[in-house]
Parts: sequence; structure tokens; C-alpha cells
Amino acid sequence: MRIHLLIFLLVFFFFQIQCKKVIIAQLLVEDYNLNSIQVQSPIKYLALGDSYTIGHNVDQALRYPVLLSKELNSKGVLLDSLQIIAQTGWTTNNLLIEMEIANLQNQYDLVSILIGVNNEFQGIPIATYEDEFEQIVQRAIDLTGGRKHRVFVLSIPNYAYSTVGANFPDAEVISQRLLFYNEKNRAISAKYGVRYFNITPISQQGINDPSLITTDGLHPSGKMYNLWVKLIEQGVYKMLFK
Repeated sequence: MRIHLLIFLLVFFFFQIQCKKVIIAQLLVEDYNLNSIQVQSPIKYLALGDSYTIGHNVDQALRYPVLLSKELNSKGVLLDSLQIIAQTGWTTNNLLIEMEIANLQNQYDLVSILIGVNNEFQGIPIATYEDEFEQIVQRAIDLTGGRKHRVFVLSIPNYAYSTVGANFPDAEVISQRLLFYNEKNRAISAKYGVRYFNITPISQQGINDPSLITTDGLHPSGKMYNLWVKLIEQGVYKMLFK
């Protein structure tokens, strides 16, 4: 009788262990499938900005939104589309107007913003920049269907540290003004809970490494854009899982 009871208990515990293994295996499969769906779902990416976004004087393949898309793809993120609304010389007002003309729909999975250097360069009041930049952030969030965690902002590069910019008589003043502009766009980003990446320190390396600047002596080269992407890629990738 004791032998039968012992055999029964051994068989019972064996099946219990096997059942637990099956449940654990099932959970692992479900988790894997969930992550695969998230990573493999094609995303629509919208990049908003000015010359720094359109990649003035660099090959199209070296624009930072293109490089970022390639990096995300290497991590398993499929890109449905990349749309760039940017032009050299644009201010925040220009960008707002062009966004309206484009008649954008609220269908994007990722939106980036980099705008403001031409506001500073043209001497447009900082209060105007604040107001218009905030409108751009609000619109960007709307374009993701209210998913603020899918919007990110890049700080304004410091062109006073470029080959040409360093020779401007007011180079130090430019740096101070851009610092002030970046304080404003960082604060607005924090207000709306969107991710902020400070790429300005990288832009300041241009004064010591001419290869980071294009042949015009003013704009970032593909090499610098690669440094930007290395800084932001992991953070942007994580944004797609929220």
C-alpha cells in the first residue's frame, strides 16, 4: 500500500513539474511573439525641421533621419515611410505654414523636431520662437494620435563652432543666444513630456575636427550626423516600445 502511495505521489509531482514547464514555455513564446509584433510593425516617421534636418550640402543617404531609420531597421524595426518636412532657412513660422499646407494626417508613429537656428540668426524675438515652437510640439503630438512618447526634440546645434561660424565677430554672443534658445525648447519639451536629446555638444566638436563640417564650412557633415544618431538611436528605439 505504501509503495502504491509513493508511486502515485511521484507520478503526481512529475506531472505537476511538466505542467509548470509547459506554462513557462507558453509564456516565453507569448512574450516573444509580443515583442516581435512590436518590433516588426512598420512605422511611419515624420522629421520636421530646417537645414539640419534636410541635410544641407550632404548626400540624401547621410541625412540624420535617414541614418536613424537605417539604425532602427538594423534593430528589427521596419519603416513604412519616412517623410521629411524641412528646408534650409526655415524658421518656426515657415515650418508651421508648410505643415499646414502639407495637410498632415494623424497617422505617424514617430515624429522628430529640430528647429530654431534661423529664428536666432534672423533676430526673431525669443517670445515668438517659444510660442511657435510650442505649437509645433502640440501639432507633433496630435500627429501621433496623442502619443507624446513617440515625439522627440533635438537641441539646436551651435554653428559658432563651425569653420565659418568661428570667424563671425559675434561668435560668443551667438553661442549665448543659442544656449538661451535651447533652454526654451528643452523646457517646452519637458512641459509636454516629449523626449529631448542634447546634440549641441557634438556640434561644438566641429571647430577642432573639420571633417564634421561640410565643404560650405557651416553645416554638419554625414560624419557628424552619424554621431548624432549614435547618441539618440537607443533612446528612440525604446520609445517605440511604450
